Amino acid sequence: MVLHLSNLRGRLLPAPMVLALCTVFLFHGGRVVSGQEAPMTLQTATVPRYANVAAMKSAPGLRAGDVVETAGFRVAGDGGGALYRLEVAVEDRVPNEADVLAVAEGLVAVLREGEAVNYRMFGAVSDGEEDDGVAIQRAHEYANREGIPVINRSGEFWIRQTNSIPIGTNVHWGSTRFHIDERYNSRRSPRFVVLNDEPARDLTSDAELKAALLAGVRPGVQLIAALAPYAGHLFVVADAQDRIGIRAGPYSKQGWAREELFYVEEEGRILGDIAWEFKDFTSIKAIPCGSSYRLVEGGGFHFSGDSPEDGSESYHHHGIAIQRSRTLIRDQWMGLEKGHRDESMAPRCGFYVLGNVYDVTLENIRAMPWEKNRREKDRVVGMGTYGIGGARMLNCTFRNMTAEGGWVAWGFFGTNLNKNFRIENCRLNRVDVHFHCWNLHIRDSVIGFKGISVTGGGDLTIENTVRHGNSFVSFRRDYGAKWDGHIRLRGCTLRPSSTGGVSVLQYSMADFDHAYPVGFGRSVAIEDLRIDYSAAADNTAPCWLMDIAPFSRTQEGARLFFPRSVIFRNVTVEGRRQGVRLLRVPNPHGYDLRREGGLDGGRLTANCTLVCDSVQLERLVPGDPGDLSRVHLLVGGPAAADYADGLALYPEIRFRDCRGVSVYLGNCVASAFFDRCSLNTVTAPGLRGELAFRDCRFQPEVGEVPEWIYSVDGALGTRFSNCTVHAPVVGGVVTPGMVNRTGFLEINGAVRHAHVNTTLGKDILDYCREQGTVLTPDFIARLKAHHALEE
Repeated sequence: MVLHLSNLRGRLLPAPMVLALCTVFLFHGGRVVSGQEAPMTLQTATVPRYANVAAMKSAPGLRAGDVVETAGFRVAGDGGGALYRLEVAVEDRVPNEADVLAVAEGLVAVLREGEAVNYRMFGAVSDGEEDDGVAIQRAHEYANREGIPVINRSGEFWIRQTNSIPIGTNVHWGSTRFHIDERYNSRRSPRFVVLNDEPARDLTSDAELKAALLAGVRPGVQLIAALAPYAGHLFVVADAQDRIGIRAGPYSKQGWAREELFYVEEEGRILGDIAWEFKDFTSIKAIPCGSSYRLVEGGGFHFSGDSPEDGSESYHHHGIAIQRSRTLIRDQWMGLEKGHRDESMAPRCGFYVLGNVYDVTLENIRAMPWEKNRREKDRVVGMGTYGIGGARMLNCTFRNMTAEGGWVAWGFFGTNLNKNFRIENCRLNRVDVHFHCWNLHIRDSVIGFKGISVTGGGDLTIENTVRHGNSFVSFRRDYGAKWDGHIRLRGCTLRPSSTGGVSVLQYSMADFDHAYPVGFGRSVAIEDLRIDYSAAADNTAPCWLMDIAPFSRTQEGARLFFPRSVIFRNVTVEGRRQGVRLLRVPNPHGYDLRREGGLDGGRLTANCTLVCDSVQLERLVPGDPGDLSRVHLLVGGPAAADYADGLALYPEIRFRDCRGVSVYLGNCVASAFFDRCSLNTVTAPGLRGELAFRDCRFQPEVGEVPEWIYSVDGALGTRFSNCTVHAPVVGGVVTPGMVNRTGFLEINGAVRHAHVNTTLGKDILDYCREQGTVLTPDFIARLKAHHALEE
């Protein structure tokens, strides 16, 4: 029998391996039998083939220069068959019983696989006792040296004490199962590391480059010509002497260095919005990004759930560190070993930990969050524990991932400095960026109990996404609850999961100096939102579309920023009859909108537009018209206050197609326009602005009326067009006689402000007939057309 080259699984023997003569071996009766010698030709080249490594080692007549093959590593057909070249043992060919095998005195068999390797080729045992990580590590080290992929599509492997397995080539794991013994999780070393192709370059000492960066790195920059030679690099620049992001609460007050990361394309084109300006750089790093994509696909990971044996309760690694840009990880599964539970007292950094990377995608992955808040108080993990962690991430996408849990589990994500962050078609229990998220896009996803918790800026866009919990986005209190950019929610659903207050956007910031500007966004748009109370039908607490801090400047005098545009449109509620409230702005005087506004004589220049269009509002019954606790929108307060300057909040407010509106505009500078609305209470004492009502119905319902139902005296005028006045409901009783307490008209008496085609509701007209009151022509004429100057 002759073994032809065509039978060598596609291998091509390099020229140095071609032998003049080759011994042919046949398998017979379960043993290897020597065959005849024959001249080797390109058409009939043969190599000795043995059942396994042991058979090769015991074969007679081996000599340096021979090329041999095995049908398996331990037994024939175990998947570890490979090609070897026999060489004289030298100092750099020390046998390791993996890719260098001792075969005879003075000889070693050196692995010569040139297309791909697997773990069996390196002696992985898979018996559940030995640490297969040793063989796995050697397989990847070999693949990295040779520049070939690791293709191991099946089998089970146990990784115990081995860490830092280097991935430098493509990996295809298929249905391979890894069993991770978490007793040996390390604080410093992950189990696998996706290595960068080249090391980072420290350019801090390049004075010319530093000067160019100081001049160029600023918000809005798109091109820095001096960076053209560094096309294909991720830059991370920082000033460690300028500390920002000081964390409120029981945390270190060291904060973060002012820092930016961006990718450089051809001609110095900058990718990645710049948020900061810098006075100095104490660190400038250029990280080469690969010219190809690294693929790691397949594999299942089963965890023991144990606490690390080192006894430390600080953060530990247990998965894959991704240190290479342009990496794609997909088609993976992870979970606990059968019959095990998560009992670790040490928090985890994350199975995936990304650092200093650009353009990384994780997709088609079943992951898991980890336990923290256990019922047993002595078993609560002391810090947050994560499924994905990392920092300094640019253009990273997470697609079709699942990581869900109940109330015991902590949040899946825990990252910092995460820019151009995308989540698509995922089911995750939490999305979190502690410090400096910039541009976050979530679409077609479901976010569970732990919610969306971020701070940062840029574009925050959430589309067609469901959130289970009592707030849709909770901006992190400890980092100032800030979003310095544009917020868009479109076509989303909020499903409150418990009793207590509900808010769509929650800004529960502390009155604290975070060493950077804080505020509520540059613009906000919540459109086509559905709030579904089916899981919390007994919840009667208010639901606020924006729940903001009650102050506009901190105790240190720092001014908060406020959106220049706020749009609430097409908001509906299901599962309970109670609708929503909008927001409370009790102190508009101190904000900084970065846009001039103000009251100049008889003219108001607004620097903010607030639109409420087709929003299902909560039915409110204020105790009296001045009840500040039962309003949908509050701006200002009972006491007058001075405005800081023209950058404070001067809103133009527009309500359209809303029912039962209750608004309080107290001692503020604002204008409000109401179109096709029914109005419960409009209370505007000391309003320095204008009010306009068009096609509206005045239908007040209050507990009592000490004086007037409506207070609508705007310093710049008040206008009614095509409006209808209905009988007030006071104390639950329809009281048509109280129409004279509306504050802007009395039956057959005064009509105040400007009116065009104002009408009385049928309930009032019926009451007048019952009382024998005949409406006078003068009164009707005033309802039809009246000017404020006629008063």
